[in-house]
Amino acid sequence: MRRAIRRGLARPAMAGIALACAMSLAAPAGLRLAVVSVDLPDLDLATSTLVVDRNGTLLRPFPIGTGIWRLKVGRDQVDPVFFRLLKTYEDRRFDEHHGVDLRALARAGWQAVTSVGIVSGGSTLTMQVARLLSGENTRSLAGKLRQILLARALENRLSKDEIVGLYLLAAPYGGNIEGVRAASLAYFGKEPGRLTAAEAALLVAIPQSPEARRPDRHAEEAREARDRVLARAARAGALRIEVAKEAIGSPAPSARKPFPMLAAHVAAEAAERAHESAASAPGAAEEIRLSIDAGLQQRLERLAARAAKSLGPRVSVAILAADHGTGEILASVGSADPLGFARAGFIDMTRAERSPGSSLKPLIYGLSFELGLAHPESLIEDRPTAYAGYAPASFDGEYRGTVTVRRALQLSLNVPAVTLLEEVGPTRLLARMRRAGVRPALSGISPPGLAIGLGGLGVTLEDLVTLSAAIARGGEAVKLRLDPAAPRQELGRILSPAAAWQVADILSGAPTPLGARADNIAFKTGTSWGYRDAWAVGFDGRHVVGVWAGRADATPVPGLVGIEAAAPIMLEAFSRLGPTRRMPPPPAGILQARSAALPPPLRFAGRGEEAATPAPEIAYPPDGARIDLGLSGGAPQPLAIKLRDGAPPFTWFLDGRPVQRTAFRREITLRPQGPGFADLMVLDRAGKAARVRIFLE
Repeated sequence: MRRAIRRGLARPAMAGIALACAMSLAAPAGLRLAVVSVDLPDLDLATSTLVVDRNGTLLRPFPIGTGIWRLKVGRDQVDPVFFRLLKTYEDRRFDEHHGVDLRALARAGWQAVTSVGIVSGGSTLTMQVARLLSGENTRSLAGKLRQILLARALENRLSKDEIVGLYLLAAPYGGNIEGVRAASLAYFGKEPGRLTAAEAALLVAIPQSPEARRPDRHAEEAREARDRVLARAARAGALRIEVAKEAIGSPAPSARKPFPMLAAHVAAEAAERAHESAASAPGAAEEIRLSIDAGLQQRLERLAARAAKSLGPRVSVAILAADHGTGEILASVGSADPLGFARAGFIDMTRAERSPGSSLKPLIYGLSFELGLAHPESLIEDRPTAYAGYAPASFDGEYRGTVTVRRALQLSLNVPAVTLLEEVGPTRLLARMRRAGVRPALSGISPPGLAIGLGGLGVTLEDLVTLSAAIARGGEAVKLRLDPAAPRQELGRILSPAAAWQVADILSGAPTPLGARADNIAFKTGTSWGYRDAWAVGFDGRHVVGVWAGRADATPVPGLVGIEAAAPIMLEAFSRLGPTRRMPPPPAGILQARSAALPPPLRFAGRGEEAATPAPEIAYPPDGARIDLGLSGGAPQPLAIKLRDGAPPFTWFLDGRPVQRTAFRREITLRPQGPGFADLMVLDRAGKAARVRIFLE
């Protein structure tokens, strides 16, 4: 009890002594000499590295080297109500005094003596800043004097706004939270630019006793301290009474909220790259601006998280959205759960090399258009075919026979794509990809073969988005970039304008999943071997969006296909971008015609397959057959002829005379002139023939 009494008496005594010393320093000469001799501490406080979006919205902060969250903030970034409450509660004469408020010190000392305890403090905001900067223990007489001198020195050398700015950075808010901005994000989950009266009062109250008033540990103490600030503000007229009452009745936070972590992967990479290039230690004060749109990024991250949850517990989703006119990346979702171990969220799947499945087919078809090997309305065969030992299979096990090139690309048929790649050449395909800055991963065992057209190489989602952006731009590739200040960098042409438009026109009519609308969107899906990767990449008149879904560890996911898993995500991503933009009109000189009206060299595509095409065979009638058509009397019947194999078009002969030509039909009917022997012959495109001799009666 005696020790407690002595402590209680010692504090007001110390306050009285400090007051006396302060009064003695008020002598102008002594004061100036003492203040001039003060060495100011480092006023350039280290602040967290901040990664912001194109408009300055915070994407992700990083703690300084000691683990402290201290975010750079300007006075204009804090709600004015905070300053009004701060001055009312802490330092009413801040704008008038020169660092030390002698009246406040005298009042505090007198109250301490007469009450045998501390009733109110006498420290000004400037003195608090001095204590925070110096780390001085101000409970001792010497420490209090140094605080007073440092406060006067700060007032001499800094403006009032600069002093307030230091307080906004250095005020302690419990644990590793320092500064108003970090506290507002940690306790309210928002920037301090728009605070309620209750929130502003809590930010004023916590620094007086930061550990005892931490909302995440001592919520009730924090609320009571906040309410005292509100009550005093109401009494002083700084708040209307009804506003203060409403604020006092509002709940106080009881837990810390996570700091923003939008675009987690690219933000971390940008921060690391900035530190390395500046040769600075981690935590150096920086603000790194990216081309990301924070609002869009948040919407697409939520979309990825929801989609991944529906696809499986270990499935992840990556989304990349860009403006293909400028190359600026607007959103980069590297994982559906960046902090999740089950989905390997630490891996940025926009830059992971994976098999693209059928996603490269648009470039193959575009090259065939550019080289004059095919036209969208050319006819091409989809049937079992072998190419020097390589026999591509249809994804669904079915073959459509003779189809247009347009339909073959829209249905993503494998055999027609390989047929065209054989004529285009795998080397040319790779050369055009490299022209766009894409460096595919290839096996070094043998030269690239036709299998690369169906996913036999490694590319990234960023690569596929780059190639699609080039097609959307009329064949001109542009480098995707995250730095909004960097100039647009065009890489080279990968397709002619006409070929690029033809590919885009075909893809804009691709079938959508479950009848979903895809207005003004051209897109292509892909599925890698073994259901390991599902892809969808599309573009409209302004934006390009790529989606990958799968497991980061490349484990197969049965049933995971691009049209069902990735395409719906891509289409929804476009809806979150806003209204789609129309694609440009066709360039001059585009040949638009039906199959039969095309020039003869373009009516049929894939002439390189003819050597591997089986010769035509007349399936009916068989050779030597005797067929009763009623030619001897009665009503004569037509003769039906059926053909299999061969390469269309077909020319049909009866007794050496051409009687019919069909573009791709393999069945015809003829009306013979009379009974007797008849010689039937069919000639295909490659000059291969089939003959039968029959007897008609």
